[in-house]
Parts: sequence; structure tokens; C-alpha cells
Amino acid sequence: MIITFVEHDGGRADRSSLEALTFARRLASGLGDSLGAVLFGPEAAAAAAGLGAYGVTEAHLVDDSRLDAYAPAAWGRSLAGLVGTTSPAIVLAAGTDRGQEVLAYAAAMLDTPMAANCIEVRPGEPFEVTRQRWGGSLLEEARLDGAVRFLTIAEHATQPEEAVAPSTVRVAAFSPTLSEADLRVRVVARVAPEVGKVSLADARVVVGGGRGVGGAEAFSELEELAGLLHGAVGVSRVVTSAGWRPHSQQVGQTGTRIAPDIYIACGISGAIQHIVGCKAAKTILAINTDREAPIMSRAAYAVIGDLHSVVPALSAEIRRRQAS
Repeated sequence: MIITFVEHDGGRADRSSLEALTFARRLASGLGDSLGAVLFGPEAAAAAAGLGAYGVTEAHLVDDSRLDAYAPAAWGRSLAGLVGTTSPAIVLAAGTDRGQEVLAYAAAMLDTPMAANCIEVRPGEPFEVTRQRWGGSLLEEARLDGAVRFLTIAEHATQPEEAVAPSTVRVAAFSPTLSEADLRVRVVARVAPEVGKVSLADARVVVGGGRGVGGAEAFSELEELAGLLHGAVGVSRVVTSAGWRPHSQQVGQTGTRIAPDIYIACGISGAIQHIVGCKAAKTILAINTDREAPIMSRAAYAVIGDLHSVVPALSAEIRRRQAS
């Protein structure tokens, strides 16, 4: 069996986990193996119910109220315990911050290696993977040893795709053995986003702003455009470092990795750390006064001009067309 760690919210699996499940299903099909999932939290049962569409036949729900909130070491310990009782051939997760952390804990507890950010897996002896390194700027061919192979799948390297024929999911509860030491680090509170706000990670349109925006107040122009397009605002690292916008809006290697239909990058030069976060966008439109900015070579379309003239003009045209 291949077991996939599934992240979820509101009773639905996250997009990144659906990407990982799609990758895992294809891998399981090639091996003639079955696909399982492990889920944590009070809404795990609701999320598990929808996994049959992605080929999951067995969902393990970790049954411990202490784990309703995220606790990295305890979740890792639980996953390690599940591996000990089910003996999967492969344990897999999305290459999100949480997926990387939980699998790293579990692998360390079982004294086995883990390969992160894989984009290709060639099972067999040797077991080989291709994985992204240095934020995706290079690819590494590696061999992965161990009785159980732990690996994460690079975000947005696979498009989520439902199985041709859905499976019936058998649900089983798993009760882990934990110590108080496992629970020393845990989430104690969550701040919910504003009602009606589009999630940056899931937005189909993202309007990004960089140093060229000029200041915190000037982001109102980008917010207006994002609202008209039913999208979200994203920013570069320099913007969060300056305190203009919160880190939750940062796009990049140390922020959120996005995969919108269109990314409108305003006043962003395009440092490699930022490109890592937006390279999965289907289309990039760059607005910049500097025609030599690195992001121009990544953009499908570019407007050479002052964003404070271009962005309001875009918003005005959109409002005109919506009114007609």
C-alpha cells in the first residue's frame, strides 16, 4: 500500500493534497498496489468521504482529541505508529510546510531517510527519484533507501485529477501512543481570514505587488483590481520586510507558492525566491518600468510603464465592461 498524508480544511482535502493523491494513484497503479490515506483533526471523516474520487480505498483517521490542532511531533509520531501497523511500501505527502514537517518527523522517528520535493519516482531496486533543489532552480537524481520510502511531492508539479472510476473508501480509526513530550509544540489558536476573502493559495487570479508599489497606502489600487477580478493580493518578500503587508500575503520560497490562471506582477523585479513561488502560474503579466527586470523573461505579457497609471486604467476598463 501507498499511504498519503492528506491535509484538509472545512471537510475538504486541500488542493496540494489532491495533487499528491493524483501522483500517488498513478504510482500505485504502476506497482499494482492500493492507495490509502491518513487524516488528522475533527473534520477528517468528512474529508475522507470525498477521497474515493481520487482512488483512495482505505482512510486512516487518527483518533485522539489532543491532535485536533496541529502538533508536528505528535502528528509525526502518530504517522510513524501507523506505518508500524500497516507496513506500507511508500509514505507520501504534498511538499507543503506541514507535509514536509510531518513526514520528516515520522521518518526520523523510524530512522529512515526522506526525499523532499520529488517530481518523478522510479520504483524498484534501486528506488530512484528526481527532485527539485534550491527552490526548483536545479533537479537532482537520487536513490532512496529504506524498508519504507518516505517522500514529498513538489507543489503544483502535478495537476489534481480524479480517477476514471471512483473507489469505495473503507474508514478505520487509529489510536496513536503519545507522550507529553510529543505535545510540547502545538497550535493553540487560529486567526480566521476575513469572510469573503479569497485564499492566496487557491486564488485563480493573483495581483502581486513589490517594492515598485512605493508604500503600504498604494496597495489600495492593487486591492481594487484583485476585487474586480475576484482574486487575491500577493506581495514580494521586500514588501513584508518593510512592514507594508503581512507575511500571509508573501509569494515565494519562504511564503506561499501559488498556481493561479493569471498572476499580475506589479512593480516586482523577480528575484529567484519570488519566482519559485509564482512559477506554477499559467500566465504571468508583468507591469514594470524596468524592461530588464528578471520577471520580464518569465512573463507571457509585459507592460512597460508606471503601475500607478496602468493598474487604475485596468480597473476602470473592467468596471466599464462589467457595467455594459
